[in-house]
Amino acid sequence: MNEPLKVDLQAEAVLIDWKDGHKSRYPGFYLRTNCNCAACVDEMSGRRRLDPRTVPNDVQAIAFLEIGRYAYGFLFSDMHDTGIYPFERLRELCPCAECVKNRT
Repeated sequence: MNEPLKVDLQAEAVLIDWKDGHKSRYPGFYLRTNCNCAACVDEMSGRRRLDPRTVPNDVQAIAFLEIGRYAYGFLFSDMHDTGIYPFERLRELCPCAECVKNRT
């Protein structure tokens, strides 16, 4: 599994430097609206419960903590803090052009 080496919370985005040299930039809104916690995604159906229109466009990750050795939890400026972002999922979510291209 690829692991993060460094996480940097900036006003516009969360920056992650990965062990393999890749660098990911996750805008706050993008990361927040891709949360998979039970409040954001129905556990039984998998249907997204979170309406992105209810999330402020300028939402930011303002703090994070490492969960075990496999994930991060983020506190967002809208006070949402129940999501767990496994490293594997974070890498899959990378919105850079190279990663988007490799997903298609």
